[in-house]
Amino acid sequence: MGIDLSEKALKVAQLHLLESRLPVRYEAISAEDLAAREPGTRDVITCMEMLEHVPDPSSTVAACARIARPGAHVFFSTLNRNPKSYLFAIIGAEYVLKLLPKGTHDYARFIRPSELAAWCRDSGLQVREFIGMHYNPISKRYSLGADCSVNYIVHCVREA
Repeated sequence: MGIDLSEKALKVAQLHLLESRLPVRYEAISAEDLAAREPGTRDVITCMEMLEHVPDPSSTVAACARIARPGAHVFFSTLNRNPKSYLFAIIGAEYVLKLLPKGTHDYARFIRPSELAAWCRDSGLQVREFIGMHYNPISKRYSLGADCSVNYIVHCVREA
């Protein structure tokens, strides 16, 4: 199942679905509303590159935790809030490389790993690992590594 509040994003996902032919259902619903409707129903939850765009990211983290079954794996990815991430994610990606439309990101909405870890723990998620995501504009490839200073992923497990 894939969810989003953007009809445009859901239409793009539907196009990918036609190519992949995977049994995925998409729905326009918030994580909070899905958590109220279907608590404790998922084994794996991914919330990728979204938290820095929602009004209350701690609420979204809590909703993802409620959707997860005990023992489920929950993954979040977002942007770290520091000068390097401002330089790479806003100046580099939006203005220099033009990978994203200008204004896509608001630096004040970036999330430090310590903040995300606290929201996860407060929501009953055990933080297992942080890993950095890196983009090479020359090769146009992403890779994972230890450096969480710009983009990062956190892996959590829902407490039993």
